[in-house]
Amino acid sequence: MKQNSIFTFFLIFSFIITCAGGCAAASEDDSLTMTGMYFDTVIQIEAWGADREIMDHCEEMCGYYEGLLSPTMETSEVSEINRAQGAPVSVSPETAELIQLGIKYGELSEGKFDITVASATNLWDFKNQKNPVLPDEEALRETISHIDYSCIKVEGTTVTLTDPDAQIDLGGIAKGYIADRLKEYLESEGVEHALINLGGNMLALGGRYDGSDFKIGIQRPFSDSGTIMAGLSVSDQSVVSSGNYERYFEKDGVIYHHILDPDTGYPVQNDLYQVTIISDNSVDGDALSTTCYALGLEKGMELIQSLDGVEAVFVTSDYELHTTSENLGL
Repeated sequence: MKQNSIFTFFLIFSFIITCAGGCAAASEDDSLTMTGMYFDTVIQIEAWGADREIMDHCEEMCGYYEGLLSPTMETSEVSEINRAQGAPVSVSPETAELIQLGIKYGELSEGKFDITVASATNLWDFKNQKNPVLPDEEALRETISHIDYSCIKVEGTTVTLTDPDAQIDLGGIAKGYIADRLKEYLESEGVEHALINLGGNMLALGGRYDGSDFKIGIQRPFSDSGTIMAGLSVSDQSVVSSGNYERYFEKDGVIYHHILDPDTGYPVQNDLYQVTIISDNSVDGDALSTTCYALGLEKGMELIQSLDGVEAVFVTSDYELHTTSENLGL
């Protein structure tokens, strides 16, 4: 079962509402909600002080970014890059900026986060739960030779893959980037209180209308009921989780999940079930949650503690919580 599902989405959102202490009736009446299906997941934005035109524009933005960044839409700019076989492709400033950020996190993680992992990802089918099939080993070995973020060249808004067989997938960073752009837009329209949820990528604009923090639940991995292990209080921050329970299948007693090791093309194997990142910008949380999962507990903790303004919660296979700071109150 895919845990990052519609059910889990609404369970977590319900947790936020019930744990926040409630708002006065007037403030609740002042909130508007936008819900839709984009990026292969359910998204929801709740904003206080916004009008319907603002919320409609948020939905238009989601469609716009999906049209640029989706690896499965044939008309997207990412798909155009992947079809070009090394020829230069002119893209939007947003796509160029996000690819540059992907390269930055490739460098920061020393290749553990690599947006050219798509050549291996495309060989895995994590949706096939009943009769899962492992990729052909020879094919997988061939594809990992094309995983190398350094083959991406960005000059202004022109993107070139120096390896014509390389493939880009921005799924590990795109939702965070889009959440940040949505927050910027809402702020520009004078909105001071909002919660953006892009399939579990949570980003708060300010706190709740009544002055309290938003409460974000950390889900217990592999829990069919979406059990919450702990709650985080956040205001004007992002909370993003990555784990081996989100998209996976089990075969012969082994769990194969969607976070792949760029060096092998196989799922990362370590003692972690989940990593949750608390940061100011959601794009950072998105990339760092995947990076820290790939690095493992010790190296992941070291990375986060070397960065300013970022905290993390690691969940190991014994369901113990490991935090980078006692200030998180867990």
